[in-house]
Amino acid sequence: MAALESKVERVFGNVSIDKRRLPASKLQSRGIPGYVAEWVLESKVPGRGPLSAEDATKVLEWAARVVPKADEGNLIRNRLLNGEAVRILTPVQVEVSLTGKKGERVAKLPMIGEERAQIAEHLLESYPALLQQGMWGVAQLLYIRDQGIVITEFQPMQASVDLNRWREARGEFNLAEWRALLLLTMGYNPAAYSPDAQLLVLARLLPLVQKNVHLMELAPKGTGKSYVYENISPLVRLISGGNVSPAVLFVNNQTNQPGILARYAVVVLDEVQTLKFENPAEIVGGLKGYLANGKISRGGKHEMASDCGFVLLANITLDADQRPAKEPIVCELPTFLQETAFLDRIRGLIPGWQVPKLSPLSFAEQSGLKADYFSDILLCLRQELETDAYCARHIQLGPDAYQRNQESVRALASGYMKLLFPNGEVSDADFKKYCVDPAIKLRQGIWDQLYNLDLEYRKYGRYVAP
Repeated sequence: MAALESKVERVFGNVSIDKRRLPASKLQSRGIPGYVAEWVLESKVPGRGPLSAEDATKVLEWAARVVPKADEGNLIRNRLLNGEAVRILTPVQVEVSLTGKKGERVAKLPMIGEERAQIAEHLLESYPALLQQGMWGVAQLLYIRDQGIVITEFQPMQASVDLNRWREARGEFNLAEWRALLLLTMGYNPAAYSPDAQLLVLARLLPLVQKNVHLMELAPKGTGKSYVYENISPLVRLISGGNVSPAVLFVNNQTNQPGILARYAVVVLDEVQTLKFENPAEIVGGLKGYLANGKISRGGKHEMASDCGFVLLANITLDADQRPAKEPIVCELPTFLQETAFLDRIRGLIPGWQVPKLSPLSFAEQSGLKADYFSDILLCLRQELETDAYCARHIQLGPDAYQRNQESVRALASGYMKLLFPNGEVSDADFKKYCVDPAIKLRQGIWDQLYNLDLEYRKYGRYVAP
């Protein structure tokens, strides 16, 4: 592994980072996701090897000044009222309302619980993503009489992406090394996972690298289902706990504000059994339409297209052999999510019970790539239509195959190919072993549920790929 670490640092240079530095920094304990914390580390204490005590102190002192704790909102407002200019690290999202006589732009600063800040117009021109899914960065705040809190300056997180460099870099690594690099970048120790388990863990990235890929992962607690989604990108929205409404997912008919499926690259519902769904019938109806055709609408209004991936994560009970204890395995989901017409639209099921539970040995202990750079690469690879065309030409499940099975296997295999062979250089044998077969396995997990729950599907046969 030392040889791999040396190669990663040589090939990728300043977009690589020692993954040991992140947990040692304690930044995530202040509510900062991994992709932001790595940016902070590289900005404030760049270097290789474990984080020194001196650097850890330096970054924590910076965080104490710039990263608000949950109970410091009023302290910051008091400083602003006293005339101070205050800099904070925070996500910023701007909403535009045209419902009143006068339109307004309102910025949300969740790190201090501020819902109605103002923002300088030139910042919206420079960073239009503030008006979409929002951005993380360092914001300078002032209090101005008759305006309230105003964001006057903003330094966003930004990563420079070069897909040609990425493709060329792939040629420097063999397949095992490349797979290990992807896992290290996700924050995992590849040595803790078998080759088959590695492919299942990498499946969590498929919705980032492939448009409109919708997945379900069922697993016992402690397998790290949500870990990568929490720490990889600001374009991934993880909902864990609380209420989920049609207005949140699709569109708010009162304000005309698009929901999260229109504003993010991936939306993840974590531990769905614990979520409170408002109007479940409307939610599952809207999801069935969206998952089938990528169109978001609500009551026939505000129809819009989206390529957002949708992921469901749920805990299930295992038996003494560490297999699902109940059949069908979706029976522990909320009832309205067990409908076969909904399940059919999910591309694949990750059998999380086949992934080892997290332990101290599960986490990366050497260099990988910075999470913000890596996620930007993955999202750029969504546009690589040549890979989709390659899979369409080379994957035929047979003349009698169920159409959604074929579409799903092609989409999932294309995602695996973009992850593992981004330069397009793959043998027929490797394409089958590392792209097609894992894709079939994921789709077979969904097909098993459909086949067992609904007689309508049995006319197509027991297996996705006969």
